[in-house]
Amino acid sequence: MPTAYCLLPAKVIQKTDIFVLMNPFKKLAGQTAIYGLSSILGRILGYLLVPLYTRVFLPGEYGTVTVFYAYAAFLMVILTYGMETAFFRFNESERDKEKVFSTGMISLIFSSLIFLFLSFVFSKNVAAWIDYARHPEYVQWFAWMLVLDALSKLPFARLRAQNRAFRFAGINLANIMINFGLNLFFILLCPYIIRHESWGAANRVILLLYRPDWGIEYIFISNLIASAATLLLLVPQFMEMKWKADTKLLKAMLIYAFPLLFAGMAGIVNETFDRLLLRYLLPKDVASYQVGIYSACYKISILMTIFVQAYKYAAEPFFFAQAKEKDAKIVYARIMDYFIITVSFIFLVTMVYLDDFIMRKFIGKNYWEGKGVIPILLMANLFLGVYYNLSIWYKLTSKTIWGAWLSVIGAVVTLVLNFWWIPLGADHLIHGYLGSAWATFICYALMMVLSYLIGQHYFPVKYNLFKFFGYLGFAVLLYGISSYTVLEGTILRIMFHTFLLVVFAAVVYLIEVPRLSTSR
Repeated sequence: MPTAYCLLPAKVIQKTDIFVLMNPFKKLAGQTAIYGLSSILGRILGYLLVPLYTRVFLPGEYGTVTVFYAYAAFLMVILTYGMETAFFRFNESERDKEKVFSTGMISLIFSSLIFLFLSFVFSKNVAAWIDYARHPEYVQWFAWMLVLDALSKLPFARLRAQNRAFRFAGINLANIMINFGLNLFFILLCPYIIRHESWGAANRVILLLYRPDWGIEYIFISNLIASAATLLLLVPQFMEMKWKADTKLLKAMLIYAFPLLFAGMAGIVNETFDRLLLRYLLPKDVASYQVGIYSACYKISILMTIFVQAYKYAAEPFFFAQAKEKDAKIVYARIMDYFIITVSFIFLVTMVYLDDFIMRKFIGKNYWEGKGVIPILLMANLFLGVYYNLSIWYKLTSKTIWGAWLSVIGAVVTLVLNFWWIPLGADHLIHGYLGSAWATFICYALMMVLSYLIGQHYFPVKYNLFKFFGYLGFAVLLYGISSYTVLEGTILRIMFHTFLLVVFAAVVYLIEVPRLSTSR
């Protein structure tokens, strides 16, 4: 029997053409690449802003930026309340796709306007409650930013559902470039021109646009302008709306989405709440410092988060569309194999080049002390990516309540471990941001395992666990070899680490290529 089918049932082997199976993989890979273009550039440019922020702003100021974006991530889940996934679900099942889009969009517009009104009325109270009483304007700016982003969600989702990946990527790239450009303009160019009075007229013009007493404010302002520009670029999608909501459909969408709201809220607790807990559980004299260190080192997981995010954009509509095919479960299992190979390779690339290249080039020396959390966070995000793969079972079976329960369990674990580990003194091995990193690791690992076990009961897919542990374990083994092999000279170390990457790629090639043979 050809190696290509050694893991498939005999009846399936006889009926399934390997080329037919490969077509969905190529489609998903292509769309992941397109979605990933904007995601990759966005992450890279955002990552390139980190050295700028950490050199211009004090750790406490950078910590403030991180805290506000953590709150924003949590509020975004509430503002969209699972409507994006509900749109994908009903866009596949309903004949009138315009009705699905219009109904979901009108619901989001109504709820967003209520949120905006309340945010402005109570901005001073909210600012005082989160210990930023002197900056109620931050609350107002973020309210606008959140509303603009929330109203962009369904138009973006519709582009994904229509497989208009290039338009999606183009608008996303415009958002990224505007945000990046404005950051450079306000944080670098304006202060430079003001310091050089010889610029004359340019100096006077800049003073009309720029306030020298502002600092991190321009990070927020840049993001706000970019969000407004993005919504304007999505106007053609709004023009397609019927501006009429179907109350029966809306009720069904809300019932489907309601558990996803709690799943999303719990998910954000898992992803970003540790920054807030670090700020409020540690002594004030070190809290902002630790938040800054942790947030900067979190950025090192850029390659992993880029791929997982790009993959998630492409995979969700793909999985829903693929569900109609008779070989859907076989496709899901094979996609998991390729996903594991990719994320294992990303983990290995990041870790073998960490000391000699990544840390030296992209993170200031004041932040190097936090590099111990990087492998922990990389593996945690790898588990999260696997969880996204596995989560298709409760979305396809409309058992979204399980998504809520899994996320809630993860959130409870995250909160308990953070409350336990963060406040411990320096004499403990796990404390502060290291405790937060391990809490994230354990949370995502648990969610991944539980989702697999429960999913096998409701929507059994024959995932290849041997490959999961094999490829991942092999990547960790090679990383261990690189860590314990002491070589003098940067060039020699980079050559050796590159050799380890080639070894991993060669092993994957030898195992996987026979499966893609033309044998039937």
